[in-house]
Amino acid sequence: MNREMMTSLAWGLGIVGLALCATFARSRGYIDSEMVDRIVMGAIGLMVAWFGNQMPKRFVPSARARQAQRVAGWSMALSGLVYAGFWIAAPKEVAVIGGSLAVLLGIGVTAAYCLSLRNKARVSGA
Repeated sequence: MNREMMTSLAWGLGIVGLALCATFARSRGYIDSEMVDRIVMGAIGLMVAWFGNQMPKRFVPSARARQAQRVAGWSMALSGLVYAGFWIAAPKEVAVIGGSLAVLLGIGVTAAYCLSLRNKARVSGA
């Protein structure tokens, strides 16, 4: 297995392990079910931020693809941090809506930027 695969697997197993530990703590009365949600959802936000941060560091031969990866990396890293922040600090109803909107905004920024690069390429004939 390559390093990327191992990192992805570690994130997945880490979140599952975290969820199991939080569930165990809830069953023992140490935390409530809302805290379990916040812990797991906050970890997912940090995972989105991690992968967003890693995106621009991957080798891509095309200059336009590297530009798109940088924008995608920044937008996903920032939206993942905002998502995690909502789940850590905001009321649950706000965290669901705000966190989801943050990730959707990150995806939207990435998609819009990629479409603008594609349109520039068409206009310039590249």
